[in-house]
Amino acid sequence: MPTRFLAEEKTNNMSIGIGIVGAGMISNFHAKAIADSTNGHLVGCYNRNTERAEEFVAKHGGKVFKTLEDMLADPEIGAVSVCTPSGAHAEPAIQAAEAGKHVMIEKPLEVTQERCDQIIEACKKAGVQLGVTFQSRFHESSRLMKKAVEEGRFGKITMGDAYVKWYRSQEYYDSGAWRGTWKLDGGGALMNQAIHSVDLLLWLMGDVAEVSAMASTMTHERIEVEDIVVATLKFKNGALGVIEATTTTYPGALKRIEIGGSEGSAILEEEDLTQWQFANETDEDEAIRKRMAGMTETGGGAADPAAIGHHGHTAVFNDFLDAITEGRAPQINGDEGRRSVALINAIYESARTGKTVQL
Repeated sequence: MPTRFLAEEKTNNMSIGIGIVGAGMISNFHAKAIADSTNGHLVGCYNRNTERAEEFVAKHGGKVFKTLEDMLADPEIGAVSVCTPSGAHAEPAIQAAEAGKHVMIEKPLEVTQERCDQIIEACKKAGVQLGVTFQSRFHESSRLMKKAVEEGRFGKITMGDAYVKWYRSQEYYDSGAWRGTWKLDGGGALMNQAIHSVDLLLWLMGDVAEVSAMASTMTHERIEVEDIVVATLKFKNGALGVIEATTTTYPGALKRIEIGGSEGSAILEEEDLTQWQFANETDEDEAIRKRMAGMTETGGGAADPAAIGHHGHTAVFNDFLDAITEGRAPQINGDEGRRSVALINAIYESARTGKTVQL
């Protein structure tokens, strides 16, 4: 069914109108997710460069808003999706909340805990829902790992590791003045590319007690931030772990999460479960191994930031829109979105000072 007819049908069924702020690459994934959502429809787009917004609506439909105030004054809009550069999330998010609009924010929530807290507080004060797009949590393979953790199948969990060995060209960083800056990107390989894996690791393992890290800019020019970082972690549950993130490993590999314990281990590569072994096997384990092998349909963004599917974003939006309708918090709310930002900034502090940082 063409998108415009689908939007009309959903509008007639009292779906929630959504406006997108920002017309960069990621806004296209939000638009596709909204089009595929069960009870949301795209109303339009605002971008500081109106030409970019016009290009966006020519592709996805909706209308161009000349100002953010115009968008927020539109009664058809019930929620706003923030797709601006990472360090420019707070201002439109807070304005949207103050206008009574629910807020969905592309990862990260913001680039400092203070700015995250400002968004969270504004949404709480306005009584609107706040969601963050950590779509990897909605993949079936991720949920199987979470279920195994909750059921104690790993025994005593001893290790939790995340590896994001990706590649980004110099042209990627040169493509936008905000890329590779502390103010608007918030960091490099860790904050921009690896944050999905950091979020997953925290979701699976629980919070981190202390971290020690080293970071460097090895091969890219004209950027302020790291293109490689290694951190060792001690989790609050006593387990140890490692985070490795880079954008300078050609040609780039699928991101990987490893969980190990006294009675089991599992390895997640993008959406594939490449290892799923437990001391106490169940009848379902072999079926899981077969079903979850080769699940990744794209490059996962390892070498090309556009080489991702939008099915994960669709799941995030469906949960967010259901949360609005049901009057509950989304599964990935502001507090959940803040966790990865806090850990990443602790890693940066350790790399900068050469000291172990307590969280």
